[in-house]
Amino acid sequence: TDVTIVSFGKIIKEAYAAADELAKEGISCEIIDLRTVRPMDHKTILDSVKKTNRLVILEEAWPFGNVATEITYQVQSQAFDYLDAPIVKINTADTPAPYSPVLLAEWLPNSEDVIKAVKKVMYK
Repeated sequence: TDVTIVSFGKIIKEAYAAADELAKEGISCEIIDLRTVRPMDHKTILDSVKKTNRLVILEEAWPFGNVATEITYQVQSQAFDYLDAPIVKINTADTPAPYSPVLLAEWLPNSEDVIKAVKKVMYK
């Protein structure tokens, strides 16, 4: 496995779509669906990062003060030496949420964002 992708909620479908596309390029993704954020399964995340040495976090939330920030903190404080690349967080834009379906589709993270992030941590 090349990279760990952590996500939860409805947006995780974008992680699975990205993993399918990346598999065609020979990049293997281990996806962790948190299911709950409190309690958070830190052990599973840490074990995966220790195996893959790379982490991408996908969350449907603004970039400041979110679950991805806590995951980043936990991994950096408990598994920093295992990381071969900086952690990448994928979030919504740091703007008010749009109501228009067209704008909302652009505002939310998608599988292309995940693919770009994975390639970034893979240095590809």
